[in-house]
Amino acid sequence: MSLERDHALFGADERPLYERLADEIRAELERDATAGGARLPSERRLVERFGVSRVTVRKALNELKSQGVLVSLPARGWAVAPGALEGAGRLGRDHVQGFADLAAARGLRMRSRVLETTTRPATVKEAEALRAAPGTALFEMRRVRYLNDLAVAVEHNRLPLDLAPTLVEADFAEASLYGLLRAADPPQVPRYADYSVEARNPTDEERKLLEIDGAVPILFATQLTFNQHNVPIELTDQAYRGDRYTFHASITD
Repeated sequence: MSLERDHALFGADERPLYERLADEIRAELERDATAGGARLPSERRLVERFGVSRVTVRKALNELKSQGVLVSLPARGWAVAPGALEGAGRLGRDHVQGFADLAAARGLRMRSRVLETTTRPATVKEAEALRAAPGTALFEMRRVRYLNDLAVAVEHNRLPLDLAPTLVEADFAEASLYGLLRAADPPQVPRYADYSVEARNPTDEERKLLEIDGAVPILFATQLTFNQHNVPIELTDQAYRGDRYTFHASITD
């Protein structure tokens, strides 16, 4: 299979092929509600199925291992980590899914319209949330997110720039923010998040951006995401159309 065909299979974005393959494998596991402990096909079978090299397959599997999705079984291949995919999509202590991850898991087409990207100093409130010094350089972005060409959310992200300086070079009309964080050096794996949500009326700007006509409520969410080292890496506000988005949560002890 040619590289051009690989691009067609995994989406024409700028991320490394192994990372796109990792997303594809994870999405299939989630769609099938694969139980913890289930064995994956052999690396040879994955090579044949996806038409990529064994090196690419192995890097994709190791990427999923770093996310806590897979475990390696010495001389026996790979298996789904216990509990890794239970409640897929929740903001749990194993893995946080971004908008692109959720779209892929549900087989939906995702695209974004970038409204603004910039770098600026953090405010005192932002610095406190991100455990950074006031004035720390932030990467800031605002986007409208679409699923199957329907406007679903307006998203406002703020991240310490030193975590992934290449963010300023990315084309976020297609690129996955969390994918780029996982590919950073060193990797920044979104592991869990503090999340709050409330219902309210849309602002005039939200009504225009989300193509709202009539009485449609907004679900407004604030999310503080932490990496694998329990360090906050992203502060995000999200305004969702209430008629196109449902919030689910799992409550445990």
